[in-house]
Amino acid sequence: MQPEPAIAPARRAVSDEETLAALRAGDERAFRDLFAHSYPMMKRVARAYVSSDAVAEEVVQETWMAVVTGIDRFEGRSALGTWIFSILTNQAKTHSAREKRAVPFSSVAPSDVEGPVVDPVRFQNNDDAWPGHWATPPRPWQKPERRMLSLEARDRLKAALAQLPDRQRMIVGLRDIEGYSAEEVCGLLGLSPENQRVLLHRGRARLRAVLEEYLDAADV
Repeated sequence: MQPEPAIAPARRAVSDEETLAALRAGDERAFRDLFAHSYPMMKRVARAYVSSDAVAEEVVQETWMAVVTGIDRFEGRSALGTWIFSILTNQAKTHSAREKRAVPFSSVAPSDVEGPVVDPVRFQNNDDAWPGHWATPPRPWQKPERRMLSLEARDRLKAALAQLPDRQRMIVGLRDIEGYSAEEVCGLLGLSPENQRVLLHRGRARLRAVLEEYLDAADV
């Protein structure tokens, strides 16, 4: 009987305190890891304030210079990531003012909070027995864990995330990928709690629709 292959242990999560200690010690790998992890979301947030990808890239680079030079002054009153993103948004607002297009994030692309979250044809209408209730409810997913671990599922989810409207994509990314709280996201992006909640719900609903289609097709 062949022995089962060894499974590599999951990488241990690194706390803010450990990361901060490594950064203050000048650990280049810690800086590289943190930058690689944060860069995509940082650029997306910066791009919401400025007029081009090139300017967003400049904002990110300036933010990292501020992080490198200011890490010893960080007092730990907030999470490390929150501190970094607060520097980012301040840098982005400065650039936006220079471009004479200081548009608040809360007013960008209002169309992504309009329209139904779920296709109305999936609900009963006023002529049916239960108006407003599901006509075609979501089917329970059969053992979705294994499929969700597949590269195909992750690729589909990544593609669906990229297709979300900008604000929904950023909020889903900050909340569900980066792990920020609703209060932190509202503070970073200048949103009201209600607007943050609506955008998050709509973004999650669109992603769930993609996964529902993928998992239902796999069950056929």
